[in-house]
Amino acid sequence: MITEFLKSREAILLAALVALILLVETRFAGFAAPSNMVDVFNDTSILIILALGQMAVILTKCIDLSLASNLALTGMVVATINAAAPGVPVAVLILLAIALGMVLGAFNGILVWKLDIPPIVVTLGTLTIYRGIIFLISEGAWINAHEMSAAFKAFPRAEFLTLPVLSWIALAIIALFVVLIGRTGLGRAFYAVGGNPHAAVYTGISVGFTRFAAFVIAGGLAGLCGYLWVSRYAVAYVDVAGGFELDVVAACVIGGISIAGGIGTVGGAVLGALFLGVIKNALPVAGISPFWQLAISGAAIIIAVAFNARSERTKGRVILKSAEHAT
Repeated sequence: MITEFLKSREAILLAALVALILLVETRFAGFAAPSNMVDVFNDTSILIILALGQMAVILTKCIDLSLASNLALTGMVVATINAAAPGVPVAVLILLAIALGMVLGAFNGILVWKLDIPPIVVTLGTLTIYRGIIFLISEGAWINAHEMSAAFKAFPRAEFLTLPVLSWIALAIIALFVVLIGRTGLGRAFYAVGGNPHAAVYTGISVGFTRFAAFVIAGGLAGLCGYLWVSRYAVAYVDVAGGFELDVVAACVIGGISIAGGIGTVGGAVLGALFLGVIKNALPVAGISPFWQLAISGAAIIIAVAFNARSERTKGRVILKSAEHAT
């Protein structure tokens, strides 16, 4: 079992992550300190949560480019409600954010399932639609920290057992996904639909509903992140998380989630997000402009896709060779 892990994509990525941290540590002492690593994980928590949602969608051979816009819209809605009615409990706002996110995800899923529109086309369209709705709700105005209640802003920053609540939420989502992907029929259906949709139909799996379920789950997580984002940074505006969908896709691809569907693990998605998180935390320390972050994310996607494609071709050759020997 240990030998299999050492040969896995996750082990390679974990080694690369450790090497990256140690490399930065040689230039900037204290970067690898436990306290700083906790901060890095906390800073990356929202990306981890969204990457897991995107993973569920990609496993079914789809993609959701509207997650960041979903985050921004749900964040603006709950921030607007909080500013207008500060007495509404934070728990209610969180549930509302998740529910709204699921509705937005369901809208994507219905269009893909019932109208058979390619997922990339659907989510490119809803990406723009959701941003437009934010503008209509806010009329282009910002909601700033002084308009938000103290409880609204405090929840993700509160500490429990030395870790911020935001980090605990990310850990809880990771644990839930380990169970969902590895221990439930829906998780197995994600892999079956992405691996071979036609074969999945013959086993009694509804390809359309499975993809719909993946979009709903991803949407719900984006809604949760909408609250977490605007409360943690204490600001809501039209362009919140602009371009963040690229980071989410990059985290998945770097983590070994195959864009072709059916291949990927929870551990890979988490490590991919953490790899990007370390890079983004190291860039400011190194004095590199944050405007390079998108370029780095894009380059990471291209390199990771090339690596994944090569790995999958190699596996294909091994299978073919085995078949030839068998005959």
